[in-house]
Amino acid sequence: MQARNSAGKQEGRTFTETGRRAQIVNAAIEVVAERGYANASFAKIAERAGLGSTGMISYHFRGKDDLIREVVAEIMRVALEFVSAKLDGETDYAARLRLNIVANLALLDECPGHLRALSSILANAHPDDREKFGLADHLSEFARIQEERIREAQRAGAFRDFDPAVLVLAMRGALDAAIARAAVDPDFDTAACARELADLFDHATRRQS
Repeated sequence: MQARNSAGKQEGRTFTETGRRAQIVNAAIEVVAERGYANASFAKIAERAGLGSTGMISYHFRGKDDLIREVVAEIMRVALEFVSAKLDGETDYAARLRLNIVANLALLDECPGHLRALSSILANAHPDDREKFGLADHLSEFARIQEERIREAQRAGAFRDFDPAVLVLAMRGALDAAIARAAVDPDFDTAACARELADLFDHATRRQS
């Protein structure tokens, strides 16, 4: 069968096709999280999705790159919705910074497979893959939004003067390291780590009295 173009219009798919695509994407997330990006074959994904063969995956996706692009988009969608819900209604800049960190790590408890899958893709993707999978676009957009929030806080006098891009880079690195640690340490205390990181970045951004 000829693979369908995943970038095509959603309205061109039936309800059943949309559900099957979601089933395959969720199975792929689980397999990448458990076995790693390099070992996430169509055969393993089909088995996890309860499909009789890999043909159904090839019908919906042009290849592994196409499927992983959808996996990345789904992980980012879930993460953005989760964190945004936690931040909703909070207007204090310092509190929003803390909540952002806490929410990102709370997502690890809520959807551990999603963040572990993303971490594996990030760790194994070549520079060109980041473009193909949409990772570069997603990450740069998230960074842009966070940097603008920090500049807002600086203009309001809530944060001291520093380079927002450096802070966002440090936060992203700390969160990625925590996710990687949680994947190999069954005793990792996500909530305690979140509190410590929130304290660190709170002190790092706070305007001296």
